[in-house]
Amino acid sequence: MKSSPNQDPYLLRRRRVQAGLTQGDVAARAEISQSYMSMLEHGHASASAPVLKRLADVLACEITDLMPPLSERELAGSSA
Repeated sequence: MKSSPNQDPYLLRRRRVQAGLTQGDVAARAEISQSYMSMLEHGHASASAPVLKRLADVLACEITDLMPPLSERELAGSSA
């Protein structure tokens, strides 16, 4: 079973586009390759915590702004 990426590909791309940056711009500033950035935006790779932090810094947002929303199941488990 394939695990979900740590980042939400849609939110990552949306933040990048809103910032007016290309994949190459973000990749260079976050010190990752452009091909890895593309894989992150397409959900073909999962960003590590340090990479998520650098991406959030580049995109002037919080790490949680780049992560998928919690599912109802995850929310129910957190209140137990």
